[in-house]
Amino acid sequence: MGKSFWLFIISVLLLKNSYAQNNQNTEIAGRLDSLIAQRYANVSPGCVILVVKKRDTVYRKAFGIANIELNVPMKPEMVFRIGSVTKQYTAIAILQLIEQGKLSLQDSIQKFIKEFPNKSGKITIENMLTHTSGIPDYEALNFPIPNAIRIDFRAKQIIDSLVKLPLDFAPGSKYHYSNSNYFLLACIIEQVSGKSYKDYLIENIFRPAGLSDTYYDSPTEIIPNRINGYSKTGSKYHNADYISMSQVFGAGALLSNVDDMYKWHQALYHYILIKKGTLEKAFTPFRLSDGTVSEYGYGWFMKKRNETQSIEHSGGIDGFQSDEIYFPQQDIFIAALYNSLNEGGTDVSFMALDNDIATLCMGQSLDKELHIDTSLLKQYAGVYESDPQHPAEITLENGQLQMEAKGGGLPKSPLFAKTDKLFYLKVIKAEIEFVKEGNKVIELIVHFNGQNQIAKKVK
Repeated sequence: MGKSFWLFIISVLLLKNSYAQNNQNTEIAGRLDSLIAQRYANVSPGCVILVVKKRDTVYRKAFGIANIELNVPMKPEMVFRIGSVTKQYTAIAILQLIEQGKLSLQDSIQKFIKEFPNKSGKITIENMLTHTSGIPDYEALNFPIPNAIRIDFRAKQIIDSLVKLPLDFAPGSKYHYSNSNYFLLACIIEQVSGKSYKDYLIENIFRPAGLSDTYYDSPTEIIPNRINGYSKTGSKYHNADYISMSQVFGAGALLSNVDDMYKWHQALYHYILIKKGTLEKAFTPFRLSDGTVSEYGYGWFMKKRNETQSIEHSGGIDGFQSDEIYFPQQDIFIAALYNSLNEGGTDVSFMALDNDIATLCMGQSLDKELHIDTSLLKQYAGVYESDPQHPAEITLENGQLQMEAKGGGLPKSPLFAKTDKLFYLKVIKAEIEFVKEGNKVIELIVHFNGQNQIAKKVK
């Protein structure tokens, strides 16, 4: 047989694979349409979702309203606050300065912020990048001023308040997410570079990456396609209150849209901003002093969703919620932006919807669940306590376990089985592990954001 025959066979196979891939992508897009249309209104007035698979845009769509008062429809190019997704940009800026020899991961905070006392050992740049510094979150600061969140504080005022607080733990010994770490890292960027944090990002991040719709938030600057953000109380929306960006700074002060978020992702993986080895280090979970591994690297969470490795970060800031998820093995990138935030902060509807979007994008069914014998599920039902003020109650209803944290911590939510002992909550991306002693269930362990919390079964 000649070469032409084999070339014909190869071309047929390639066309067949391409057709199958396109057919699968079309099916995924249809499922996303149905899912998001049914549920986005439980999260926000509007949203924009982008899905890119192997560099092909599988889904790019806007839903709902960008401005309720003017009845402006949402469009895919609209610009949102991205909240804590900002931390990625701050981390890359720090890593650039390290590659230039102007910083070291093992430099101490005191080298740059002289007023920061040496409290319980050396606090390093790496500790701040990985949330293992022990520095309390600045949200714990209590300024005796009405509407303090609106005030443009100087960085030194925030630092002077932070240095008076004791560390939550010895640096490197535990992981605890704290916005203070990235506030302080932005201060260090300014000191080392001699530029404002905003100007450094524009010159060294935004321009090289080709980000034309990413900004440091400003209440006075005219920003094309910027939308309104809303606060949600129950099912009622109202305009989000003013918040000074001086208080979120390197921890959450950026605006962007889904297209720029994908450009950012491409710039990282084309090593335009930092070297390959440096980026791989950023995507490596930090090892604590006791040898355990957290889920956080430098500005990103490393998680497993339905047994699939992800690199991701979400954000929540007054008026907005955001999510950026990447599945490296499948080369699937997801950006999701919403223009509302619950008054209470964490929105379980937002988390559940994004989790289901990710599940569909991986070609998995939302209905897939391991079946566990009812007699075993009955053993898990009961009340569990780690804090007497907020007990967790596990109930069995219609053959499925439900978990509720009393005192407003978690509304009643279904538990889905991974194994006969390990379950997961879709609403907050947490795993619940039941521990038995002989035939008796004695406790449960909540695995969430790299931390483990034990609750004893009390009845």
